[in-house]
Amino acid sequence: MDQFSGTLLGRAKTLLLATDGSRFSEGAVQEAIFFGQACRAKVIVLHVVPTRTESIGAANFAVRQKRNDLAPHFDRIRVMADDSGVEIEIVVLGSSNPEKTLVEQARLRQADVILMGRRGKANRWSRLVGKTTTRAIAQGFPRILVVPKDCTLTGQHILVAVNDSPNSRQAALEALSLGSACPSLRQITVMAVARRKEDLTGAKRLADAVCAQALQVNLALACEPLVAEGDPANAVVTAARERAVDMILLGGPGRGGLAKMLTGHVTEHVIGRTPCAVLVVTAQDAADTPSSPLPDPTS
Repeated sequence: MDQFSGTLLGRAKTLLLATDGSRFSEGAVQEAIFFGQACRAKVIVLHVVPTRTESIGAANFAVRQKRNDLAPHFDRIRVMADDSGVEIEIVVLGSSNPEKTLVEQARLRQADVILMGRRGKANRWSRLVGKTTTRAIAQGFPRILVVPKDCTLTGQHILVAVNDSPNSRQAALEALSLGSACPSLRQITVMAVARRKEDLTGAKRLADAVCAQALQVNLALACEPLVAEGDPANAVVTAARERAVDMILLGGPGRGGLAKMLTGHVTEHVIGRTPCAVLVVTAQDAADTPSSPLPDPTS
């Protein structure tokens, strides 16, 4: 546990924890404090208050009221941080576009990763993934770790879903980097999903290529290629459950992926239906590069 979580974000200096104060963000809170301790990183605890008013005074009042309402929640996080020797900063802001503000704050504060829960108070049962989480992912921040409320990273086995998109290639690189840095990690499963039988050969080629790269960099762990045909979300979730993986790595959507993210995007279904954490990775220098026609298991 200690080695895995520490090396997962080993170079991180600043972590941004997005919390709404609900039980759905508890997993993210726990992991943020643990990562902060393991990495000696500062944790920015951010809560964004939705403000739908044209009155600045009313908006400021809503922010003050929410800060007061969440004071016990923030006090508990502060105690956890103090007990772990973690530096934290608590920020409460108002915004008419919470997910955009969340990502802007992460960039402004040079956060290495955003940690967040997958649901929120307003989306308990109506959505697999909360609206803010879904829309934040669609903005293309380099690394967003989505943590279910009861999740704990243990560090034996990860699964990376691959296709020929730039973001997927970046996710594969993240997986190999983790394999190199993490002594407790024992296996990486590299999964490619083809929607049609005729695409299976291409899918196998992609999975095999990542495992071949693992051999080239002399990773001292098992790298298993896995190919499936059918619905990408079902395939990835089923494989993760059967193999009891600790974390799934997915390439984030491209710049044109927002509409898909809001209407049953595969990424949303994987995050919403798996019991493990999901790291969504975006390649900042290749976000607009066209992908191949191979079906994308993460979009």
